[in-house]
This record gives sequence, structure tokens and C-alpha cells, in this order.
Amino acid sequence: MRKIRVLVVDDAVVIRSMVTAILKSDPEIEVVGVAANGKIALSKIESLKPDILTLDIEMPEMNGLETLAELRKRGIRLPVIMFSTLTERGAATTLEALALGASDYVAKPANVGSVAEGKHKVAGELLPKIKALCPESRLSSDKSPAAAPKISPAARRARLAPAATLPPISEGEIDIVAIGVSTGGPNALAEIIPKLSPDLGVPIVVTQHMPAVFTASLAKRLDHSSDLNAREGKSGEALQPGDLWIAPGDFHMRVVRDGADVRLTLDQGELENSCRPAVDPMFRSVVQVYGEKVLGVILTGMGQDGVRGCQVVREAGGSVIAQDEASSVVWGMPGDVVKAGLANAVLPLDKIAQEISSRCMKISREAAA
Repeated sequence: MRKIRVLVVDDAVVIRSMVTAILKSDPEIEVVGVAANGKIALSKIESLKPDILTLDIEMPEMNGLETLAELRKRGIRLPVIMFSTLTERGAATTLEALALGASDYVAKPANVGSVAEGKHKVAGELLPKIKALCPESRLSSDKSPAAAPKISPAARRARLAPAATLPPISEGEIDIVAIGVSTGGPNALAEIIPKLSPDLGVPIVVTQHMPAVFTASLAKRLDHSSDLNAREGKSGEALQPGDLWIAPGDFHMRVVRDGADVRLTLDQGELENSCRPAVDPMFRSVVQVYGEKVLGVILTGMGQDGVRGCQVVREAGGSVIAQDEASSVVWGMPGDVVKAGLANAVLPLDKIAQEISSRCMKISREAAA
């Protein structure tokens, strides 16, 4: 297949040069043009025919948000990766960009030791995201070892685990919902969470792969848009029905039993699946506390974080919902769970809230009857 065609949009010459150099270093990617603002980018799209855009937020004449709005108004559905600053304002604007239709984001380098380190960090985030968002344009995996994600031995074993070896799915009470999500996550959560009622009677814990300042902004947005009490996780907080806790960036979030209470703990232990926060440690901890009364949900995202956690959930007798491929921005995380035979329900995004509600409220409805 042909190379992925990228249009780089940024008003800063230094950033355009850095991004262009990073992209040109990869044999699967071709930079077809650059633009200093959204107005110029829109004028070039028809002739350049890019597969994907990298888009700065703050630009003269037409900024990133205005460009996104115009793209969607014209019916242009190209994937877009935003370039964001690691600030509270930058995080809030990035979440707004995602709501307008951006596919993902990459944080601009900040507080790094050198230009080379900053470039390396951006390359490590940007290149895999471009490839994940443009799978139909990629070179075949037999020509490029980097084209296929690396799968750990444990995850590979989980993929091969026959479903028949797992215990039957519990039809009993659900005491907690644990959600894992990555690329496309803010919009997926924005679809699901406002549809959930505090009457579910259970707490919800979420691991979304994001930097710290972004997870704080995400929690605020979900709190404002739903009836749940959504907050960024803090060590020592007790879980209550109707609470929604988001794992803070750069911290694994787990739950522990403390007498009659269940509390959150945060730690900066080793990265898992190249992530911190990671889904797997959170899922393991909820199983240790709640056993078979866990409902795990794996939504859109790159990589295979969550496979081993879902294996633990299923081995304990809990159940797992995975988002389907058609509604996922990237069907990496849920796809691996499905391929491993660990999902007992594979649903489009717009059906997942209903399924969560149905499972969590089943017992209370039966008791009322």
C-alpha cells in the first residue's frame, strides 16, 4: 500500500520543521505539505489529498478549533491530530477540539532536557498515532516490522486462551464498573457517562491514557455533563455509589479494602503496557476487592492495555463489555480483548451505556418485583 500522506499545520516555523523531520524519518509516511494556519490548510486539502492532518490550536487568521469546525461543515472527515500545550488552558481547548471531531492529540515538548529529547518524545507519540488512525494507508506489516504493535508474551497467551476455560459469566450483582480507554476516549466517555444515572448504585473507576493536566480537565467536563459525581482520583478517597473517578495522569489508580470502605490508592509504579496510568493494574485491583461482582468495559484505544486485566476479571467470574470495531476510533484495546475471547458483549458505542445500566440495575429491579 502507499505511504500515509500528512499535511502539517502550525504557525511556528520551528514546530513545522520538527514535525516534518520526524515524519520524514519514517518510511511509511510522506509529508505532502505544510501550512501556517487553518485557512491555508483548507485551501490545500483538495489538491494535496492528505490522509491525515497534524493541527496546531493557536494560529492567526484561522485557529485549530475554527479549522476543525470548517472541516466538518464541509463534510471532510480526515483524521486530525492536535498539537497541544501541557497547560490547563491547553488541556481544556484540546478536549474541545476532540469534541469538534479531532481524532487524537500530541503534547508539545515541555520541560525536556534538550531539543533532541523533545523531538524523540514527540516522535514516540506521533508516529504510532498516525499509523493507528490510518491503517488502510499503511505499508504491509511484512515489509515493516514496526507496523504491527508489539504484544507481550502474557498478552499473547491471553489472546490464545480458549473461552471454554473461563468460568461462566456471573448474572449476579455488580458492585463496581471499571472502564479502560485510550485514543478516542474523551468522546467515548462523553457519549456514555451522561446517560448513566446515580441510581446505578455503584461507583465507576476509569483509566484514560492522558497526561495529568488533561485528566483533571476531563473529570471536570464529565462532572458538568452528567449527574454523576465525577472527579480526578485522590489517594484515600472512599468509593460511593454515583461516584466517577478518573485516574490522574502519570499515576496508576487502584482500589483497596479498608474495613467497611473501599478506597483509592495512587502510585507511580513501573509503566505497564508503556502506560501510566494503565488499565491492567486498576482491573486487577477491583477484582481483588470485588471478585465476581466486577463489570469491566474496554473502549476505543491503541495498544493492548486491558487484555490481561480483562482476563483477571473473567477468571474471577466477572463480565466484560468491549466496544465494537465500527464505532471505535482505534480498535486496538477492545479488539485485543475480543480476539482473546474475553468479551461477553461487543457493542457499538451508543449501546454501551444501556448495557451498563441494564447489568447494574438488574438486581434492584428483580428485588422491587
